[in-house]
Amino acid sequence: MGQLDGKVCVVTGAAGSIGLASARVMLAEGALVMLVDLDPGRLQGAMADLGEYGERAAITAADVADTDGTRGYIDAAVGKWGKIDVIFSNAGASGEMAPITEYPEEVFDRVMAVNVRASFLACKYGLPQMNDGGSIIITSSIMGVQANPNIVAYATSKHAVVGLMRTVAKEAAARGIRVNVIAPGPVDNEFQTDIEDRLSAVIGIDATEMINQAIPLKRHASADEIAGTVLFLASDQSSFSTGAVFMVDGGLNA
Repeated sequence: MGQLDGKVCVVTGAAGSIGLASARVMLAEGALVMLVDLDPGRLQGAMADLGEYGERAAITAADVADTDGTRGYIDAAVGKWGKIDVIFSNAGASGEMAPITEYPEEVFDRVMAVNVRASFLACKYGLPQMNDGGSIIITSSIMGVQANPNIVAYATSKHAVVGLMRTVAKEAAARGIRVNVIAPGPVDNEFQTDIEDRLSAVIGIDATEMINQAIPLKRHASADEIAGTVLFLASDQSSFSTGAVFMVDGGLNA
């Protein structure tokens, strides 16, 4: 018997490494999973990767920062399986690297839309369609509890979702719905590689090796390791955990 048998889960950013790994572990634990992403082609690839789970997985392409897009993916999950038990708001954008005086305003706005507005909309329109006792998980970052120069949009957005989570956790507690944030450190995936390649170009040394040396465990996380924390928060194993930031950072914030 799986930890999520019969639970309806919605995962945004589902075609990325953390989203896909989380969807896979949810399915392995018996869940019904709606995978949501902006890119239909990448969603089809994700579905092919999860083919062994058959009709327990479904996909919806949507702009999660858009009201109609959010309503659309929530309605798709409810229309297919009924009330929702778990929402994993995971879609993210990194933005650019530049000092604040040179940071493009349109990039700042887009990062805030994808990283903050999307989670706000997921909670606003998802909560009324959730079963009591469910779970909302939002992806923040190590940069949601720290900050570095030249990433003003990303760090601001990841701090903002911590405030969002704490507010919604108190509002949803009366229904037994838990709301938490995961804060990954560096992850061995395409998203992080892009950031580190750009950082290497700026600082003139290998950013990946520099970061690994700063992490007490001396390595990046795998997407599966992040997904393990997502599973814990989605399941009844976390039944008394809400309003919290769960660090998955190899000790980087210790």
